[in-house]
Formats: sequence, structure tokens, C-alpha cells
Amino acid sequence: MSATSIERPRVTVLGAGSWGTALAALACDHNDTLLWARDASLAGAIDASHSNPRYLADVPLPTTLHCTSQFDEAVGHAGRERNAHGLIILAIPVAGLAETCRRLARALGRQAAEGVTVIWTCKGFDPLTEQLPHEIARAALSSKVHRTGVLSGPSFAREVAQGLPFALTVASAETETIHRVTRALHGCNARIYASADIIGVEVGGALKNIMAIACGIGDGLALGTNARAALITRGLAEMQRLGVALGGRAETFMGLTGLGDLVLTATGPLSRNRQAGLAIGQGVDPRQVLSGHTVIEGARCARAALALGKKLGVDLPITQAVCRVLFDGMAPRQAVSELLSRQAHAEIDRTAPA
Repeated sequence: MSATSIERPRVTVLGAGSWGTALAALACDHNDTLLWARDASLAGAIDASHSNPRYLADVPLPTTLHCTSQFDEAVGHAGRERNAHGLIILAIPVAGLAETCRRLARALGRQAAEGVTVIWTCKGFDPLTEQLPHEIARAALSSKVHRTGVLSGPSFAREVAQGLPFALTVASAETETIHRVTRALHGCNARIYASADIIGVEVGGALKNIMAIACGIGDGLALGTNARAALITRGLAEMQRLGVALGGRAETFMGLTGLGDLVLTATGPLSRNRQAGLAIGQGVDPRQVLSGHTVIEGARCARAALALGKKLGVDLPITQAVCRVLFDGMAPRQAVSELLSRQAHAEIDRTAPA
């Protein structure tokens, strides 16, 4: 590498799926960026062809982006002691977050761990523990990393990788974390907004996937755009109720990681969760849809969200309907009928069910 690249801020992205690849490509604008892929053959292909043949085959990547399958090399790129102010982005699903964080904690030296910033992008609840990503990450990092946060918002990876405009929110309790992420990613076609509401941001990211499945089912049943608008609006109210009960702020759900992400995921053609719901609404067996190679995050966290709602006394009728269709064998039309037959309530009464 040239002396110029060494002097640039360092960013490591762990996870070479479509979103990790897109974020790594974005980070190249301002940083010396290294992407980590678990699969050595994929890492080699990305490094050699400047494209990701598995996830974004037709999108060219910056020639300055390099990829490795060596975990310690990737962590050392941003976390080495002589450069202990790097940024590490965990672009991996919730299911792999704990393992990756434990591995990261082992790979970081003490001095580097104190200076490095770690953020995650996954959305959902742990299906077994019902924990949000920040709870999983902080427990697995064993307090070794002091600057942490979540990066979330309405964004399809393909459009980000293509250089189209978008906006995200970084949420953290540490002002320096927000500043570092903003410096690394903000600019050109990317706008990065700040928030201190980690819980609200993460709950919005989790539940919008469930609502997108519901909207897809409605579209698959040809219920019309009126029904879709109702599902989005009442889905947003459901997200807000659970988020506030968990300690989030109500206003967060009016922003990018609430309303913004919900609208994109519930209506966008690139949404995996909406496409899953669409197939189910058109008559495909939910078991067949969920057994495919594509991860449907809304299905993975739906039961955990419903269980949390019951514990906290929060009514989640749309989430419950999605769970009945996905896991209990209920016909989609029957689930819709049960939602429509619910007792009428005032729209703005926060003490009443949706």
C-alpha cells in the first residue's frame, strides 16, 4: 500500500454479504477499507475481480477495496495498537453476532480494544433469548470495547453499492462513536444522522421486517393499496408501542429507522421480507418459503417479538397474525379476517390496542 493509504482512517467490515459489501464500497470514499469474508474463495474473487459474484455480481466495486478471509488480519487492519482509532463494522445477521463479537474480543489487544469503535447493522431479536443486538454485542464483547453503536435505516444494499442517494442513522450512547461513524461514511450520496436512542432504532429495525411480511401477504391476497396503507400505519403504531415499553423513545419511530425503514421494506421490490409475504399470500406454503437459502429476518424474530409483547403487556395483533400464518398453519385469509374483526378503538389512545 502507498503511504497515502496508510495515513487514511482505517475501516474494517466483517461480513461480505450484500450489505457488508455495499458498506465497504461506501467506506472506500474516505477510508483505507478492508472487507472480511468467511469464505476464502469469495474473498479471493472479490479481491481479484473487484465485484462480489455471489451477492452483487453486476455491481463494480472500487479498485481500492480489498478483501481477506483472515479474521485476525481484518481485525488488525482497524484495531491494531498503532492505529487504535479505527472503525469495525459488523455486517452480519443477528444469528452470528454473539460468535463474531466473542471472536473479535479475543482478536483485539487491550489498547486497541479501548480505542477502536465497533458498530453493528443487523436487525432483529435473538429468537432464543429475545435480546436486541446491543444486548447481545455488549455481553459478547465483555466490556472490552467502550465505543459501540448501531447503524440502521432504509437502505437496499444494491442501491447503496450503485452509488444512489440514501440516509442512515447511527445510534450510540457515546458522542465520539457517532462522530467517528459520521466521519467515515457521511458525504456524497450518503447522509448519516445521529441518535442516542439505541433501543428505539433497534426495535424499529426488527419489527419493520415483520410488518413487511404482513404487507406482502396482503399484496399477495390482492387486498389493495388501501389495506397496505392501513397495515403500514397500524404496523408503525405496533412498533412504537413495543419500542416505548422496552425503553425507546416514541419520536424515534417517526424517523428513518421507524417510518422510513418500514415504508421501504413494506413496499420495495428488493425487500426479502415483503417477497416472502407475497409468496405466502399467493398460496406458497410458509414452510417452503422459510426453508429457502435467503434469510427472512422478520420470520426469525417474530415469535421473540410476540413473547416480549406478552411479557410487557403490549398488544401486537399484526405480529401475532404473522406468527399464526408462519408457524401455526393459519390460512392468510383467516388471519386477515381475525384482524378485521377486532373490536374498534380510538386511533390515538396509547392505552388501547391497535
